[in-house]
Amino acid sequence: MSEGVEWALHSCLNLAWIGPERAVKAARLAAYHELPAAYLNKQLQALVRAGIVTSVSGPRGGFRLARPLARITLMDVVAAIEGPEEAFRCAEIRQQGPGAAPPGGPRCAIAGAMGRAELAWRRELAAHTLESVRQRAEEQAPDAPERVRRWFAG
Repeated sequence: MSEGVEWALHSCLNLAWIGPERAVKAARLAAYHELPAAYLNKQLQALVRAGIVTSVSGPRGGFRLARPLARITLMDVVAAIEGPEEAFRCAEIRQQGPGAAPPGGPRCAIAGAMGRAELAWRRELAAHTLESVRQRAEEQAPDAPERVRRWFAG
């Protein structure tokens, strides 16, 4: 999984703490974590395409959440950034070489195991919203929302 997923998740939390009424430019969001603005902007555009954030044009434009954190799952963000493809893609190499399995046989045991693991992973990500992550983050660092608001206000 790319680091863009982490960047997107943190950006969503920061946008939530900043508040729904304020749009924030990608460069400003990137500066908070000292990230490359152009690359973070690509992640934010992917979130826009997924309906997770909205893009506001104009001099006071930027990005803001499109819906409440309680309606955004970790899987929503992962799929927006990484795409819908499965992490493991079976190339059926067992059908190559001297011990090649005949085509059309049973499903590859490795592909089956990886598919079950992928399904469990996706279900777990879909079971957690960014609201639950926000709550946990605030338990760990109660001053985080205020620090974010102060920094972005300056």
